[in-house]
Amino acid sequence: MTRSDSAIFAQLDAVRSLTVRQLEDLTPLQGDLIPSGFRNSIRWNAGHLVAVLERFAFKAPALPSPLPASFRTQFDFGSSPASWMDQEEPVPALEELLELLREQPGRVQDALAGRLDEPVEPYTTSTGILLTTPREFLSLALYHEGLHMSVIKLYRRLLGL
Repeated sequence: MTRSDSAIFAQLDAVRSLTVRQLEDLTPLQGDLIPSGFRNSIRWNAGHLVAVLERFAFKAPALPSPLPASFRTQFDFGSSPASWMDQEEPVPALEELLELLREQPGRVQDALAGRLDEPVEPYTTSTGILLTTPREFLSLALYHEGLHMSVIKLYRRLLGL
C-alpha cells in the first residue's frame, strides 16, 4: 500500500472515529428525536453515512456489498424517517448502525487497498463534481461525513443531548 493510500485510510478511520464518538452515548429514543424545523433524526444521519460510504466505496468499482438494498431507500438522499413506516424491511437500530459505522472503514480498506487510483465508472454528483477513481469517491465521502457529523452535533445541541 502506498503512503497516499495509507493516508486516506487513516483519515477515514479518524473521521469515522469522531462520528462514532458523537453517537455512542445516545439512547435509541434520543437517536430518533427530530429537532423542530428539521426532517431527519440522528439515527437517520448515522444510517445515511453508512449508506453513502458503502455506495461510494463499493458501487463504482463494482464490488459486492453486504448491506441490504433497503439501506438505499431508508437512508439515501431525499429519504427520511417519515417514510420508514412504509418500509417492508426493518430499519436498523442505532446500535446496529454504530456497529456498521465501526466496521465499515476496515471493510473499505480491505476492498480498495492498492486499487484507489484504478479508473471506475465515472459519476457526477448533484453538485457537478466528477468522480473517476475510488480515491476521489473516498475524498468526497470524507467531506460528506464531516458535514453530517456537524449536523449530528447541531441536533445534539438543539435537543439538549
